[in-house]
Amino acid sequence: MIRYALKCANAHEFESWFQSASAYDSLRAAGHVGCPLCGDAAIEKVLMAPAVRPARKAAEAAPPAQRLAEPASDIEKALADLRAKVEANSDYVGEGFAAEARRIHAGEAPERSIYGEAKPEEARKLIEDGVPVAPLPFLPKRKAN
Repeated sequence: MIRYALKCANAHEFESWFQSASAYDSLRAAGHVGCPLCGDAAIEKVLMAPAVRPARKAAEAAPPAQRLAEPASDIEKALADLRAKVEANSDYVGEGFAAEARRIHAGEAPERSIYGEAKPEEARKLIEDGVPVAPLPFLPKRKAN
């Protein structure tokens, strides 16, 4: 398949795909290539920049694509601020969250703010046992893209 940028005699520009260069030539010669806006069959190719992917090393050296660097809304900004505050003022305990929360609640570990991961049934059991916990509205960085 090949893509051509085309223009009719009325200066309407458009693009179209063809099976091959020779297929374009024969369709054009038979009058089967026409402008989609005005129907003119006097079609010419126009200069077109090729769509070439950069080399792997050039792509790796290029700056990363725009990520969620800037929150798109007030809600996203509030969530980003909450995440920054939690991460700055709490210890990440990972998948050992339920066990560490129990140890802190029982006085077996120093009292401090922690965050981490717990399965739903573990979180439910912590709440039933009176351990103060709350879900956070974001994923840990290791699970976020």
